[in-house]
Amino acid sequence: MSTITLSGLFVYPVKGARGITLDRAQATSLGIEHDRRFMIVDPDGEFLTQREHPEMALIETTIEGEALILGAKGHGPLRLPLRPEGPTNRRVRVWSDKCSAVFVGDEAAAYLSDYLGRRVELVYMPADAARRVDGRYARRKERVAFADGFPFLLTSEGSLADLNARLAEGVPMDRFRPNLVVRGAPPWGEDAWTSLSIGSVVFHSRKACSRCSVITVDQATGARGQDPLATLATFRARANRVYFGWNLVAEEEGELRVGDAVTLLARSYDEAR
Repeated sequence: MSTITLSGLFVYPVKGARGITLDRAQATSLGIEHDRRFMIVDPDGEFLTQREHPEMALIETTIEGEALILGAKGHGPLRLPLRPEGPTNRRVRVWSDKCSAVFVGDEAAAYLSDYLGRRVELVYMPADAARRVDGRYARRKERVAFADGFPFLLTSEGSLADLNARLAEGVPMDRFRPNLVVRGAPPWGEDAWTSLSIGSVVFHSRKACSRCSVITVDQATGARGQDPLATLATFRARANRVYFGWNLVAEEEGELRVGDAVTLLARSYDEAR
């Protein structure tokens, strides 16, 4: 069996905005440190994503020390605290989950409202306000920030290569917005994984990741097409959903580095699959 390694690490501080490529990262109970702790919402607290607003892909994010820096076309950089303080009294919703968040402030709201052409706000989730992972898949009351449903998303270079071989024009991995990318596994081999370690951190697969129209958005331009979703639907669909990648939870915290060995473990959570 070929050696499997961690080939990519990514964090997305603002849900739906551009991510950051990392060489190393801290795996926490809520995901990669700082992952999706911020979210753009409308005045009613409903979350915005690239599904309806593909131009969100062009909102750049940078972390410098204790600052989050936003950048958007036609706008200068906006520097914000990486851990905003304030009352956790903004009621917001992610899918069917209602939770409380911190309003980041009028400056961020005005900046993003001007870029998106509609009134929005930026909110932040403190660790103590995190949501519970779907009880159908949780084993230890795992929590998640503003990610769709789970703390970590893993994808495989082998699976992407197989998909790209079926496309008229291949797509990069950023279409799938993963946190963890692995190299050296056979195409779709991750479907059989139940537990694995990356470096010293043990992860458990909880649910295959169903995909939506976000993967049709070019993350470099914000343009939308039909693929790779249309092609994936021809061979990776079941029960009217299309799958690419796996949602994971971590058993403990620890540092991850690109190049870390990935070890498949002989533990099983088959009932969660």
